[in-house]
Amino acid sequence: MKVPIFPLNSVVLPRGKVPLQLFEPRYIDMLTRCLKDDHGFVITLLREGAETGRVASFYETGTYVRIIDFQQLDNGLLGITVEGDAKVSITNSWQQDDGLNLGEIEFLPAEAPADIPTVFHELPSVLRALFRHPVIHELGMSVDYEDARDVGWRLTELLPLDRQEKQHLMEMQDPLARLSHLQALLEALEEGQ
Repeated sequence: MKVPIFPLNSVVLPRGKVPLQLFEPRYIDMLTRCLKDDHGFVITLLREGAETGRVASFYETGTYVRIIDFQQLDNGLLGITVEGDAKVSITNSWQQDDGLNLGEIEFLPAEAPADIPTVFHELPSVLRALFRHPVIHELGMSVDYEDARDVGWRLTELLPLDRQEKQHLMEMQDPLARLSHLQALLEALEEGQ
């Protein structure tokens, strides 16, 4: 499957929502094609370069997203909201003349649902606290606080972690291993305060 690739300085995971502002012609054209053809695109983390630059390297694992809302913003830019659909592997990529990155992707196997073991009982509480922030609350995301996948995905997106750490957590396919890693990171953050 051939799709546009949108390198960002952040990660999005399945069921996560992200607001974006589009102003570059290559991304406005991408949006038009995606809406016309009723398909999404891939958001992947930048490895090097800038979001607005033409030269950028990015990670090969990203998330296929769908556009769920768009509107003209007060600042004159086009605002869209995307929702993560599934994790993907970018098997081949290239750049069009206008600077838009395209790639061939393969969908990764869906993570198996898992209940949250007692040892991780504090993680849903941390996530609930994050969801009380007005900006996050405004996104209108629904979270299953008993699903290890959902809790791990949202914490990965929302916690103030290093970009490479977020990518590592995103690439994990075992929801319980992700929770274990997140718990260790939170304990390290608490000790560092």
